[in-house]
Amino acid sequence: MILVVKIGTSSVTSPEGGVDREAVERLAREVARVRHLGHRTVVVTSGAVTAGVAALAPGAARPVDPVTLQALSSIGQHRLMRVYDDAFGASGMLAGQVLLAPTDFAQRGRYLHARKTLERLLDLGVVPVVNENDAIADDEIRFGDNDRLAALVAHLLRADLMVLLTDLAGLFSADPRVDEGATLIEEVREIDHDLERAAGGTLNDAARGGMASKLAAAKMAAWSGVLTVVAAADRASVLVDAVTGSRSGIGTVFLPHERRLPARKLWIAFALRPAGRIVVDAGARDAIVIRSTSLLPAGVTEVAGTFSPDDAVEIVGPDGAVVAKGIAAVGSDRSAEWVGRHTSELPAGFPTEVVHRDDLVVLAERGGPVAEPADPG
Repeated sequence: MILVVKIGTSSVTSPEGGVDREAVERLAREVARVRHLGHRTVVVTSGAVTAGVAALAPGAARPVDPVTLQALSSIGQHRLMRVYDDAFGASGMLAGQVLLAPTDFAQRGRYLHARKTLERLLDLGVVPVVNENDAIADDEIRFGDNDRLAALVAHLLRADLMVLLTDLAGLFSADPRVDEGATLIEEVREIDHDLERAAGGTLNDAARGGMASKLAAAKMAAWSGVLTVVAAADRASVLVDAVTGSRSGIGTVFLPHERRLPARKLWIAFALRPAGRIVVDAGARDAIVIRSTSLLPAGVTEVAGTFSPDDAVEIVGPDGAVVAKGIAAVGSDRSAEWVGRHTSELPAGFPTEVVHRDDLVVLAERGGPVAEPADPG
């Protein structure tokens, strides 16, 4: 089994802001126990910026400007990894740092190269410790939080299980920090809008994620065929219980969908950031969702954003809901020029589709892609 474990800033740093060595050592011991059971683990970690703040200005408030945050990440990343290296070494393991950027998932060649690198590290018996490459990330092109990064890594490696470790015991019916009547949701079979509303946000200024981002990551993982567990980072035997199936009371378990999307469509759905939006009428929406057709110019009512051929775009219905995501066959200028035109009215020598069905992933009304037979990729 391949296991992807993500631990958040609030769980890997101390109240004073530095790296919590005890927490990392506890995680390392858990990973060692899972390793002895024959499973391979990838760790996705947060905490570099917070560690940088603690090193440069202990007790200071976290800055908000992107350039300073990137500088602090550079200061804190190697300090964070030093703790991981010591902790994993004490448990008889070797950690390897892997810094990833969205372009590593958005470009197919880099995507496959990232997979090969992570797989080779696992083959060598190394525990990859993954973080976003914050120090050089463009603030407009980033993962947004490491829950999404963990889900992308789980998809990349075709993982069996993703565990999101947090400072709460799982997903609750409301935020337990402000609502005493909140109850733990132990199993989720389908993520709907009511559940997304219950997830709320984060109350921790140092954290970028929160339960809402974990819900989004779990949704991504489910359509990759990956089981997800959201649990407390300080829970005893949390990883062992997750991999052995002893999940009663472990936290919140999100079940994977029965059928996986083909690998390429998973890549389109979850690895590519959309560069624009295409609004369609009700007829085109139904044709895409129900009949799995290509998107033709006749059904387009509006084009938003600037995109080129081969960029990812969201397809939006007349009610504003995203119904599909795909790779554009033509750019935004030509798509806007062709709005509402029938195929017979298009110039010769150009694609007749705005998005071809082979490059399109349908999103169900309840928020998940419509599954298709899996391909070998």
